[in-house]
Amino acid sequence: MPIDRPFAVLVLCTGNSARSILGEALFRRHGAGLLSAYSAGSKPKGVPHPGALRLLAREGFDPGSFRSKSWNEFTGPEAPPIDLAITVCGNAAGEACPVFPGSPLRAHWGLPDPADVEGDEATVDAAFAETWRLLTIRVEAFFVLDFAALDARALQAELARIGTMEGAA
Repeated sequence: MPIDRPFAVLVLCTGNSARSILGEALFRRHGAGLLSAYSAGSKPKGVPHPGALRLLAREGFDPGSFRSKSWNEFTGPEAPPIDLAITVCGNAAGEACPVFPGSPLRAHWGLPDPADVEGDEATVDAAFAETWRLLTIRVEAFFVLDFAALDARALQAELARIGTMEGAA
């Protein structure tokens, strides 16, 4: 853990419109004051999915504070250092990720994409709620890790274990 700044987590997905944005929100909520949370995508959609925005509003977030953006925003000299990059979709996990400043740890916490669910608003909202629930389990597991007692290898193993929790895709 860096001592001169907050730990920085970047949640990655291809479109940065659903899972990664929900992950960013959860890390913001649970890590307030302890870490910086971001999300990005390899091929961003440009706007968050309406189902994600509805869920964020229900959870008390300002949906306008989230945007779909490229992971390239986190690669340049002005980019914040990233300590942990988490992929939440299989596509982003299989892509060659750019080099992020700080040589972050990497983890894959794959989940089904709620943006792929078709149906009425209630059906879509239920899919987003399930993704939120599964991401919450993972983020809460992250925050109970004893970082002081874990070396980089042990931390990497714990991050991988978290990725295999309920609902892993």
